[in-house]
Formats: sequence, C-alpha cells, structure tokens
Amino acid sequence: MEPPRLIHSAPGLPGTCPLLQPPAANAAASMSGPAADTPSAIQICRIMRPDDANVAGNVHGGTILKMIEEAGAIISTRHCNSQNGERCVAALARVERTDFLSPVCIGEVAHVSAEISYTSKHSVEVQVNVMSENILTGTKKLTNKATLWYVPLSLKNVDKVLEVPPFVYARQEQEEEGRRRYEAQKLERMETKWRNGDIVQPVPNPEPSTVSYSQSSLIHLVGPSDCTLHGFVHGGVTMKLMDEVAGIVAARHCKTNIVTASVDAINFHDKIRKGCVITISGRMTFTSNKSMEIEVLVDADPVVGDSQKCYRAASAFFTYVSLSPEGRSLPVPQLVPETEDEKKRFEEGKGRYLQMKAKRQGPAEPQP
Repeated sequence: MEPPRLIHSAPGLPGTCPLLQPPAANAAASMSGPAADTPSAIQICRIMRPDDANVAGNVHGGTILKMIEEAGAIISTRHCNSQNGERCVAALARVERTDFLSPVCIGEVAHVSAEISYTSKHSVEVQVNVMSENILTGTKKLTNKATLWYVPLSLKNVDKVLEVPPFVYARQEQEEEGRRRYEAQKLERMETKWRNGDIVQPVPNPEPSTVSYSQSSLIHLVGPSDCTLHGFVHGGVTMKLMDEVAGIVAARHCKTNIVTASVDAINFHDKIRKGCVITISGRMTFTSNKSMEIEVLVDADPVVGDSQKCYRAASAFFTYVSLSPEGRSLPVPQLVPETEDEKKRFEEGKGRYLQMKAKRQGPAEPQP
C-alpha cells in the first residue's frame, strides 16, 4: 500500500514538507535560497466544515474570500522574495470583482488555485480560481474566479514598499494585457479613495425597507490571531468580517436565507495594525428584483500608543440574493431611500447593476 503523501502547494515542489525531510535534504533545501525555483502557480485545499457555513449549509462567502487571499499572499510573497535582497511580505491592496458562481457546501473540498499573471514595479497581480469537489461522487465545479493585487512591504519597515522582481511572461501579449489591467485598477482605486469620506450613522426607530432599518456595524479588536507575523491584519480576515456584516444587512432587509452573489472591487486603503479597534459598517445602497447591493466600510482606530486618528482602511460593494428554503431565488423587498444622499447612492448602485448586467449579456447580436 502506498504511504500517504502531504498535499503540497505547487507542481515541481518537493513531495514532502522540508521540516519533515532528513537533515541532509533540509540542508540542501536551505542552501538553495529563495531564488532556487519559485513556482508561478500554487494550490491549497481544505474540507469545508459546519463552522464555515450558514444555517442552510452553504459556506460563507467570507470563508471563500479568506482562502482566496491566503493563496494569493503565499504566491506573491514567494515571488517578491525570489531574488536575493531585502526580505518582504506581500500585503493585499485590492481585489477585483469576484463572482460566486456556485455555492460550496459542508463536506466538500475547496481547491484554491493561484497564479501570478502580471507584475509592475511595486505590485503583483494574482489570478485565483476556486473549485469545489464532492469527495463522495468526485464531482467538481468552478465556484469562484478572482483577481488580487499585492504590494511587497519590507520586513524591516512595513511602511516601505519594495520593488517587485521581474516576471517571465509566456507571451508578449500577456504583459501588455496585464499593464492595461494595472492602469485601470490604479485609476479606479484612486477614485474610490477620494469618495470614501462618509460614515454610517444610526437612526432611531427606522421604518422597514429603509436604509437605516437594515444598516449594521461590527466592532472588532484586532488581536494577534488576525495578523501576519509582522503586526498588520491579513486581508482575508478583513474580507471575512466585511462579508459577515454585509450578510447581516441583507438578512435584516429581506428576512430570509441569503448568500453572497458577487463582490465588487475591494480596496484596501491603509494597513490595519495589531491593537486597533476596527468598525465594519454596512448599508443597503440598491435593490433590483432579485439582488441587493450593500456598501461595506472599514474604519480603523489605533486606540493604544498612537496619536493617529481614525482612518478609512477598506471599502467594497457586496451583492446578495435571497433564497427560499429549497434554494430558489426569491424577490427582494424594494429599498426605500429617504435622504438625498441615499437617493444618490441608489442611482449610483443602479448604474453599477446595469453596467454589470450588460457585461454579462455581452454585445448585442448584429441586426440583418
């Protein structure tokens, strides 16, 4: 009988963990250095357990987002340390739109594959796919696709961004396409940062179906388990909390089981350090017949040992759908915007919805 093998993260890596290899093999591995053989793709796998899921048995979108970020962080950190030089850790700066194509259920195995697709002078683009596997039947299906951007931060000073080692492209067009994506996300990221000044304020005795009725906030003290070894929060931890708050808003609005349908670009404007108190706030911005858009804002307050004021750390738009007990899509109660700001956000959300709907439908057929 063949002995069990450890699951490793990428083709071409050793079949066993270096820590479990004989001393001689360990010595050889340590002598090779970071530039020896850095793969451009990895895969991580994990079985989904009851504490990963909601009451209907569907895995939380935040759990999937956290796994996506972990895979991206591993491969981008490896690449950024692939040449001799100042050591660094890759920090998440942005996640492009992520669609939840199919739910992952308790007992299934999530296979998260990450691959570097582009590098600029100070950032790394990583493409991530998630496949779910029913280990009883062997059935597999694609559940998520995401694009993430990371920046390398010096281990000596995490406020210092280092240069990214060059990446070898399979074809010339790949670099040109990546450069276009880089410029587009850079512009969108800057535009988002400028309009992130507002905050979510509580309203006494709100009416059902209004923005105030379902808006929710979560206050969380950042502890060591939330952070990297270098004292700032994992991007995946932040995304998981954001999804949790967005889910509460959606459930309060429609009073049914809800699931994450998609996440618009998540922008990380600044690092969140250990010991900060973060406030994750969510509010409904738009509803279509069968979907809800929820804006989620993350504010960080360095309450201990720092004179810095509270600042906006991250922001995103989450889209949820309402489901029946049988898992069928249900109509969503229509949002009732009351203030001028709420009406403006509703129209902006409607624009995003129509734009994404047009993208999914593709170009119109030519008329004869």
